[in-house]
Amino acid sequence: MRWAVLGGGHWGTALAVYLLRQGHTVQLWGRCAKRLPCQPDRVDLFPIFPQCARPENLCCTVDLGVAVRNTEGIVLAIPSHALRALTTTLRAYLPPAALLVLASKGLEMQTTLRLDQVLRETVPNVPLVVLSGPSFAHDLILGKPLAMTAASTSPAYAQRVAEAFGSAQMRVYTSDDVAGVCLGGAIKNVLAIAAGISDGLGNGDSARAALITRGMAELHRLGTALGGRTESFMGLAGAGDLILTASSDLSRNRR
Repeated sequence: MRWAVLGGGHWGTALAVYLLRQGHTVQLWGRCAKRLPCQPDRVDLFPIFPQCARPENLCCTVDLGVAVRNTEGIVLAIPSHALRALTTTLRAYLPPAALLVLASKGLEMQTTLRLDQVLRETVPNVPLVVLSGPSFAHDLILGKPLAMTAASTSPAYAQRVAEAFGSAQMRVYTSDDVAGVCLGGAIKNVLAIAAGISDGLGNGDSARAALITRGMAELHRLGTALGGRTESFMGLAGAGDLILTASSDLSRNRR
């Protein structure tokens, strides 16, 4: 497939390189040319992953229209606060049959809307799949195994993304619980910050385990009240993401 990955940070770069390794054609878009990992005087992924060699076929651009031209899929890997503005602009460039893959997590600060709800306002009637789960960019780009959930109201679109992203490295499960998968990825961030505070106070491993366990119960109660389903919060996009984010030293929310 022909993909555009919007977001030249760690997660967007890792997803772009991963898709290239699976045989897809990829354009990586970012706002600042100097921060994209396609510097003409470098053969690595500086400044994002300077320890990794840059694939020869990785194409980078700051032109949104060029990035999405003739693409079949568009991956959104940008900060949640930038999603509304970017996708409002993106609307003018969308190819007619493009599939959107939301790989960002969080809620919109001003409205508290889920990110899929923001997209329903900015790019209505465009096929959407939410890709979420316990995954660090560092693990993905180094080829370490992981599993994620692809959620869509259309089983066919969820399966299409699962097949495009699935590999020996990444197992992708499908779901139709878009609300639950989005909420799991957003709520766990708050709990991860609490876990980091607990660790910073020197409370120890037992306190962190208690916080994660009781936090999981709270995530489930809040998430189901907001429209998600139990299996999503007990799965990769809920419990899996919470365990990773609240316990790993690589987690920026925990730090």
